[in-house]
Amino acid sequence: MSTSVQSAPRTTPDPSLVLFARGVIALLTSWPVLRIAIDQEWGGPGSLEKRTFLASEIVDAFEEAHVRSRSVPDFDDVEVLILQAMAEEYNCEIEDDSSGGLARGIVSLWRDVREGRGVEEVERLEGIALQASASQIQATRQGDGSDSGDDEEEGSESDVDMEADEPPTLVSQKIANEPEVDEDGFTTVKRGGRR
Repeated sequence: MSTSVQSAPRTTPDPSLVLFARGVIALLTSWPVLRIAIDQEWGGPGSLEKRTFLASEIVDAFEEAHVRSRSVPDFDDVEVLILQAMAEEYNCEIEDDSSGGLARGIVSLWRDVREGRGVEEVERLEGIALQASASQIQATRQGDGSDSGDDEEEGSESDVDMEADEPPTLVSQKIANEPEVDEDGFTTVKRGGRR
């Protein structure tokens, strides 16, 4: 006597949704704030998996809106989702407006994918993410510029407490051909090498 086990029919995900998810992961991978949070394990040992979780939350929000024929999230909604995830998962508050740029990029990516222009854009974003993964970004603590004084011992308890309250600052490697602009807005012209 044989019994047959019926499983639920497998549904294949919408190819445009898969493409959108790839793009969201690429955007998150190239975002410096999240790269530092993962490198420094601000979210604990599972920091990398939390990036995937954030990507799935973003994709799910767009998918649900699309399936239910509601308006898709705008960049403010996406930014709130990003800021909440960074605060809850990485214990990090973003104050540099980079989350707004990331949110605008995600909303723009959704439009490109829905309009059939997503393949080229996702491939471009994945290339940027690959380059970003290869470069290093360092987080440093910025001091207030005052001397700590000679009468305090280095590594004293007050120094440690003070450092814990200061947010890390992003320091990226400067691109060699990047023009220098002074405080008045003038571009400094550098003499090139001899030909």
